[in-house]
Amino acid sequence: MKNSKKIYKVEEKVPLKLLLPLSIQHTFAMFGASVLVPILFGINPGIVLLMNGIGTLLFILITKQKAPAYLGSSFAFLAPGTAIIASEGFQYAQGAFIVVGILGCILAYIIYKFGTSWIDVLLPPAAMGAVVALIGFELAGNTVTGGTIGANLMTDTASKKDFLVFFITLFTAIIGSVAFKGFFSTIPILISIVVGYIAAVFFGMVDFTPVREASLFTLPDFSAPKFSASAILAMLPVILVITSEHISHQVVTSNIIGRDLLKEPGLHRSIFADNFSSALSGLVGGVPTTTYGENIGVMAITGVYSVQVIGGAAVISIIMAFFGPLAAIIQTIPGNVIGGVTFLLYGMIGTSGIRLLVDQKVDYSKSVNLVLTSVIFIAGLSGLSLKFGAIELQGMVLASVVAVVLSAFMTLLKKLNLINQ
Repeated sequence: MKNSKKIYKVEEKVPLKLLLPLSIQHTFAMFGASVLVPILFGINPGIVLLMNGIGTLLFILITKQKAPAYLGSSFAFLAPGTAIIASEGFQYAQGAFIVVGILGCILAYIIYKFGTSWIDVLLPPAAMGAVVALIGFELAGNTVTGGTIGANLMTDTASKKDFLVFFITLFTAIIGSVAFKGFFSTIPILISIVVGYIAAVFFGMVDFTPVREASLFTLPDFSAPKFSASAILAMLPVILVITSEHISHQVVTSNIIGRDLLKEPGLHRSIFADNFSSALSGLVGGVPTTTYGENIGVMAITGVYSVQVIGGAAVISIIMAFFGPLAAIIQTIPGNVIGGVTFLLYGMIGTSGIRLLVDQKVDYSKSVNLVLTSVIFIAGLSGLSLKFGAIELQGMVLASVVAVVLSAFMTLLKKLNLINQ
């Protein structure tokens, strides 16, 4: 049977009439999580929307329009960033963001000079697949625990209305992903958000006050960075986390679009673009950026990989930074709707990691592979937390560090001929 879903490849131009809805779909997918970071840091989200958009456009340019990725606010910096803000203030966190971004750019140059063969040492397929899967699986709990990016289900205040809106949104996304045809097959996430939003309005769960109070034109809050050795040292370990996260995102995106992004446009280009964006964002008062799993999930579901669409979403984000009512409307989308969508999106990301293990034909009759995947999964999902000063390693962050250290240790054992298989 012929597949009715239209696939838009990376360099392919989409019809003008589809560009706006497809771009809005990506904007909606990233919005909740991306603005949550500045809210947790206690800064205005406007500057973050602006720098997310600019960072995404720079990423597209630097990667020669060959790597579809949307840059949103990075969660990897939350723990050290919060500690620095509490003790020294946000401007010193900005300075640390810039230093980490610059070091990431230096790492990109090292990769350019020496290649990517080290990836198979530090993140072999058995480890990479587990890390990729954890990107989605670790976030699963956020979809049902309330707040701005999760449905109000597993809370004391959960109601029938919360469950109804969540399931209406989720099942619209499911049905749309597998049954919609033609144009509608490319925007199932957008449709599910609209349907869920209408349901939420019907049940009286949407507060339009932010829209009524929003200024037509707003200016983002720019601020200059300050630097301190203590803030920089507290932030440095994040480099390892964001590097492994970036590589994982590029690998899963490569599997989705059917081309190796680590080779073309090259890991050095994408890592440089990601870190340059973070440094630039920190320079003007924003937060570090990273390639976003939510948008990877949208690509996996819709088959729309065009960087033109990603660029369109970036432009919309920039406009929202200055146009108050537009950002306000999106902010009124209830967590029950966002949770219904991300319930599916995070699952798609998680299963992409499993797909990587299958595609790479990881042999689990070998104890090395079995141990790597097992320990990484448990490190990420057990709730284990390790604290080193202001740095707290848990979940995906801890799993990434464990993956690198354990993989390097296994390689050493192989070199010493101490592996029993």
